[in-house]
Amino acid sequence: MRLLLLAMLVAVLLAGSGWFSHASAQAKRAVAGASGAVAERAAVDLKQGMTLEEVQQLLGKPWRTALASNGSAAAPWQGTLRWTYTWISNASASERSLNIEFTAKAAEQWAVSGWNWSTY
Repeated sequence: MRLLLLAMLVAVLLAGSGWFSHASAQAKRAVAGASGAVAERAAVDLKQGMTLEEVQQLLGKPWRTALASNGSAAAPWQGTLRWTYTWISNASASERSLNIEFTAKAAEQWAVSGWNWSTY
């Protein structure tokens, strides 16, 4: 009976500290990192002028997106769309990010204008 109470106390303390959710999140990131290695190698096939659909087919869904509008009242769709892909290298435990910038040719017609890598 004491052993059962002790086990329940330990489980409550671990759950309260967030240990279970933290371990679960790390496992999910590791799985994403494994498939990310394939996408990271595929990034060498990026080309200027690629559409959103072509990039998503090549690399999958982005980790983050951002939109900056610099359009005028006559052309409110003009601006820059940024997609960010993030991978964690298991070898060095560092995070690598690929930022892809799109510019609009017309409303809802985005094309790759450039990209860059960063390491954290």
